[in-house]
Amino acid sequence: MKLAVSDQITLKAVGLDDVDDIFRTIDTQRDYLGEWLPFVTLTQSVDFTRSFIESLLETPYEVREHTFVMLYEGVFAGLVGLRDTDRANRKTEIGYWLSEPFQHKGIVTQAVRSLLTFAFGELAMNRVQIRCAVGNTPSRSIPLHLGFQFEGVERAGELFPDGQYRDLEVYSMLKDELNKKTLFRS
Repeated sequence: MKLAVSDQITLKAVGLDDVDDIFRTIDTQRDYLGEWLPFVTLTQSVDFTRSFIESLLETPYEVREHTFVMLYEGVFAGLVGLRDTDRANRKTEIGYWLSEPFQHKGIVTQAVRSLLTFAFGELAMNRVQIRCAVGNTPSRSIPLHLGFQFEGVERAGELFPDGQYRDLEVYSMLKDELNKKTLFRS
């Protein structure tokens, strides 16, 4: 599956052909990505990355956590996807990470806009949330820019490999709050 985001940005459902790009990006940007993403420390081999993607692909489409490769002008830029989806209550969370050279191009903001349309439309979700570590200004700018509501801080919400917990800012958007103004802000 592909979602056209803009002339420069495409979201493509993650596949085994993306393993090398994903691992190479994580492996060469450990300090940069690892500051905010605890999985970076755990990702020590191509096989680990391949197993992660295989587990996604083996899940039936109806219950799959949809994960997309962000391509910028055809080049791998990062991942964006849904996680912790609760279909009974029609809610999900969007997570994302972006390779450092692709920062400040609006890629994640535009990708999240497209994923909101997908989640609220095709998947019939009612609530989408984004959680960002307190202090991760680039990440928190995405939900703020798109009109998400700040709900509060989840204290000690994420455990990092060094044994420290980080507080997470929680932002949400409900289906009836999504409007053209939110989707088409520049």
